[in-house]
Amino acid sequence: MDYKIPEHTRIGHVHLKVADLDKSLKFYRDILGFEVMQYYGDSAVFISAGGYHHHIGLNTWHSKNGSPPPPHSTGLYHTAIVYPTRKDLAIVLKRLVDANYPLTGASDHGVSQAIYLNDPDGNGVELYWDKPREEWPMDENGGLQMVTEPLDLRGLLRLAEPQQTMAKGES
Repeated sequence: MDYKIPEHTRIGHVHLKVADLDKSLKFYRDILGFEVMQYYGDSAVFISAGGYHHHIGLNTWHSKNGSPPPPHSTGLYHTAIVYPTRKDLAIVLKRLVDANYPLTGASDHGVSQAIYLNDPDGNGVELYWDKPREEWPMDENGGLQMVTEPLDLRGLLRLAEPQQTMAKGES
């Protein structure tokens, strides 16, 4: 097979079947901070980061008042949301902690630091920050060596704390 997808191809958005739009918006809008771009009647809403037409579509077209898929079945494993800086990841972690929202995991993968959780419908969500490419772990042949190590959540949370300014004369 000679064809390779173009280098700058990207995944643009994801549509999630949800049971209750309001419940989903409390998670995606109120905790994670996505902004509503458009409601599509009372059965769908399009949300984004930074004013893009939509990164996530939430709809009840075939799932209103439905239940999450059973464990050990096929389907979407998780939606991954990339934060631009490690501090941004720390801020969303603090928002989750402040909301007492349960996490399902947290890992340092060598190439990224990730927080895992489920949305209100049981859809997996990964919130992560990519480390600079020059820090990615490589083997002696230049092959990528991703890992799954514990993520220091306390250290990450410290980044979300407001910076203390020193008074005159302090050092």
